[in-house]
Amino acid sequence: MDAPFTGSVFLGMSVDGFIARPDGDLAWLTGGDEAGGDEAGGATDDGDGGDFGFAEFVAGIDALVMGRGTYEVIAPMHEWPYQGKPVHVISTTLEPDPRITLHRSFDEAVAALTTAGYRRVYVDGGRTVHDFLAAGLIGDLTLSRAPVLIGEGHTPFGPLPADVLLEHVRTQTFRGGMVQTTYRVR
Repeated sequence: MDAPFTGSVFLGMSVDGFIARPDGDLAWLTGGDEAGGDEAGGATDDGDGGDFGFAEFVAGIDALVMGRGTYEVIAPMHEWPYQGKPVHVISTTLEPDPRITLHRSFDEAVAALTTAGYRRVYVDGGRTVHDFLAAGLIGDLTLSRAPVLIGEGHTPFGPLPADVLLEHVRTQTFRGGMVQTTYRVR
């Protein structure tokens, strides 16, 4: 059976595969440390005033789904980065916010995304990416590796019910050392 929608991942991470430090700190990725960066790709820009393709990626999706932790990083931003795109958040503790649709479980979120008829959904956040991978709902991953090793932290990867075979689509390098690779799930 075909998946109800294609989940697409676009993550910034360290070379050793972490998306945040154990305490959730992103300074190494967002520009708070010497490493420089933003959530959408690991540096404030690609050296040419770009965003590592993040705006183009978001323009090609119908909606977003993320967990509470990722939402709590995004929510206080002065400028809401997903203007015009429906944002779905999975959380059992989060209070309602008019900018989002709140779901209390993974299954509830998948059902709502399916019912809405979305074709391509941006899946963001470590646990959420892992859950969608485990459920076979990810169609492609774009991983932007910042040139830094942080040694430990949160990863969207981990035990899965089966291997997830990937097909390489492209790799780009950017000034400053960012390496971005896109894979299609086979």
